[in-house]
Amino acid sequence: MFVSGFTFIRNAIKLDYPIVEAINSILPLCDEVIVALGNSDDGTKEILNSIGNSKLKIIETVWDDSMRKGGIVLAQQTDKALSFISPKADWCIYVQGDECYHENDYTSIKNALIKWKDDPLVEGLLFKYNHFYGSYDYLADSRSWYRHEIRIIKNNLGISSWKDAQGFRKEKSKLRVKLVNATIYHYGWVRPPNFMMAKNVEASKYWHSDAYIVQKFDAEKDFDYSGIDSIQLFTGTHPEVMRNRIIKMNWKFNRNPQLKNFTFKKRILHWIEKTLKWRVGENKNYKLI
Repeated sequence: MFVSGFTFIRNAIKLDYPIVEAINSILPLCDEVIVALGNSDDGTKEILNSIGNSKLKIIETVWDDSMRKGGIVLAQQTDKALSFISPKADWCIYVQGDECYHENDYTSIKNALIKWKDDPLVEGLLFKYNHFYGSYDYLADSRSWYRHEIRIIKNNLGISSWKDAQGFRKEKSKLRVKLVNATIYHYGWVRPPNFMMAKNVEASKYWHSDAYIVQKFDAEKDFDYSGIDSIQLFTGTHPEVMRNRIIKMNWKFNRNPQLKNFTFKKRILHWIEKTLKWRVGENKNYKLI
């Protein structure tokens, strides 16, 4: 069995993406890892090279900054990385620049790769998600955050990135997937407040006009984490690759998880989800089989 990893990144240092940690979290699972490195001006290429692993293959790309609708440029860059994967790959493991896999899940992932490799009905593997918010101690847990997403796909099936690269489709059709007993650790909303603001401003360029961004964000200010609607305390362990980054955390985020910022309707829906473990009207970007 041959397993390829793939990801994309641009200006990881400037926007404080844990891309090195993300890549290191999938390297033990992969025979190769393809990185689509967008045109960066902050030393991102150098930190990728510092990983020093022969499995790593860096493909330099140029982002089309005129693509300012729906985050489609992110899907385009994902597909560029995917296009360089070895044709002999059976599976393709995807990780975004602010995500990590946990070493405690490696066995479950490897077993799933073996179990479903030759099953023609299975086109991808679905993962649970931990969305960290504000600091490494809290999880965002409202309906605004997706609970599952596809992160492993089979090769040579005509599968491509979907919309803003959150998931995958096959000729616009949802993939048939199996749920893996494993979790993606998403750190996209855990940054020093000044880096969080910079990231939001930059990311918004792939959805909105300059006028909208100026109106929405004050780039001179730190990001205000207090607007979150609901969080819960994280009681588990982080991937080992994140250890040094967590130790170096140099800002404070304290919020009582009992405080909720819900409309009446969302409060009821939140209660149903927490009590019955059922998300009413959940949008699923996949077909669970």
